[in-house]
Amino acid sequence: MKRLYIGSMNKFAGKTLFTLGLSLNLKEKGYNVGYIKPLGKDPIVSEGVIVDADAFFFKDVLNLDEPVTALSPFVSTLDTLNTTLSGKMKTTGERILKAINAITNKDIVLISGTTDLFEGSIFGINGTKIVKATDSQALIIEAWENEETIDDLFFTKEIFGERLAGVVLNKVREESLEFIKKKVRPYLKKHRLEIFGLLPKDDILGAVTVGNLVDILGGKILCAQDKTDELVENFSIGAMDVNNALKYFKVTPNKAVITGAHRSDIQLAALSTSTKCIILTGGLHPNDVIIGKARLQGVPIISVKEDTFATVDRIEKTMGKLQIRGQEKLNRARDLVRNYVDIHGLLKKIGVKKR
Repeated sequence: MKRLYIGSMNKFAGKTLFTLGLSLNLKEKGYNVGYIKPLGKDPIVSEGVIVDADAFFFKDVLNLDEPVTALSPFVSTLDTLNTTLSGKMKTTGERILKAINAITNKDIVLISGTTDLFEGSIFGINGTKIVKATDSQALIIEAWENEETIDDLFFTKEIFGERLAGVVLNKVREESLEFIKKKVRPYLKKHRLEIFGLLPKDDILGAVTVGNLVDILGGKILCAQDKTDELVENFSIGAMDVNNALKYFKVTPNKAVITGAHRSDIQLAALSTSTKCIILTGGLHPNDVIIGKARLQGVPIISVKEDTFATVDRIEKTMGKLQIRGQEKLNRARDLVRNYVDIHGLLKKIGVKKR
């Protein structure tokens, strides 16, 4: 049995997407796949116990036999933080390692990492300790950000050494593809860093429905309530002058525009372009002209109580937890990994026998 820790150096890199796509492909190939989320951050209650939402989701999708508590041995909450700071919780690391080692009789166990390799250190455990203590190998997923990404990959090589199986680059735009293939990949390979996949940027996978945004923000829909199933792929903040805003709005499709209720000029500019909804901050309502025009065009207007900064922060935190619960997105994640990742090469590298 082999263990593969899937981590990253940065948040929102796409680890959940990749782990989901990889696990579905491995299952289709006949492998007995295990999964665990050692350090959870998205608490939900299942049968009276707090577990991580990803672990709950993966158990269902992969039809895993283990109870969800075995797949989610620890969830970081305000209570666990306070208990740790008071010195009353000292065995978290041991409990997590025990849970990982307890998953047996699998061809491969996928260990889902947290935001970065060092998160969880306050609890006495983190990605680097997990890899070493469980005799795992690491696969690093990073969103492509030019030379900054290369720096991060070399640093992970210093951290893991021979335990680093390789990397997968995510959210690669088409204009960067040839540069990575011709320049970056050969350079990394020369330094014993192997790229197993180049996943293209996929707007649909990162999209969220208008209805989801209403729930996330605790907002109120003022019009076009029948359009809550529309997918929002991009976000624009309407804090600039209207001429510059209009130029930006024209090249940003299927967007949500976040702005203050007093900015009727920005709202009109948004309604003249490809806009899925307008989010008005500060708890105020727009004028009747804006409401009428939005209703006529079928563009929901959402009123939220928080200011623009707090609204953007809440959206970013939620969108970072990639919304992949629908069947369409499950299929898309599976197909992306199948089409753009060298699964066979990865399995060979970590020593999993071919099926």
